[in-house]
Amino acid sequence: MERKNIYNVLFLCTGNSARSILAEAILNRLGEGRFRAYSAGSHPKGEVHPLTVDLLRDLGYTTREVRSKSWDEFSKPGAPEMDLVITVCDNAAGEACPFWAGRPVKAHWGVPDPVATEGDEETRREAFQAAYRRLEVRLRRFAELDLATKSTTNLQMELERIGKIPG
Repeated sequence: MERKNIYNVLFLCTGNSARSILAEAILNRLGEGRFRAYSAGSHPKGEVHPLTVDLLRDLGYTTREVRSKSWDEFSKPGAPEMDLVITVCDNAAGEACPFWAGRPVKAHWGVPDPVATEGDEETRREAFQAAYRRLEVRLRRFAELDLATKSTTNLQMELERIGKIPG
C-alpha cells in the first residue's frame, strides 16, 4: 500500500448506532496520528444507541461529535478518500456498497450486534462491552501493521486474518 501520513478507514454497519461507532472511536484513539477513522451505515438509525454512548463515556472517550450517518456521505464528491473500508456486520457485508473513490482495500470483521441483545440492562451492557473488547483486540493488531510495507493482496489477507480474531 502507498506510504501516507494518515490512512483513512471507514467502518460500515447497517444502522451505524453501535459496532461501527465503537470501531471508529477505538481506532481514532489507538491510531492517533496514523489513522483517521470514520463510520457509517447503509440504513443509519439516525442516532447512536444510548448504551454505545454510555460505554464510550465510561471509557473516557469524547462523545460530543459521535453521530449516526449514511454511507452516502462518504461517496459524495469532496468526501475523504478512504484507504480501507471494513464492514463489522454481516448485513452490510452482503449489501451492494457505493463506489468508493481511490479503490480502498475492503475487509469484513463480523461482530455480533449488541443492539439485538435481549434481556435485562446488565445483560445488554455486557453485550456492548463484549463488542467493544472484540473490536479493540482486532484494532490493536491492525494499528500495529506497517501498511506502507504491505501489498494490497497481503494487506487484504492480513485484514481477513485479523477479522477472525475472536476477542
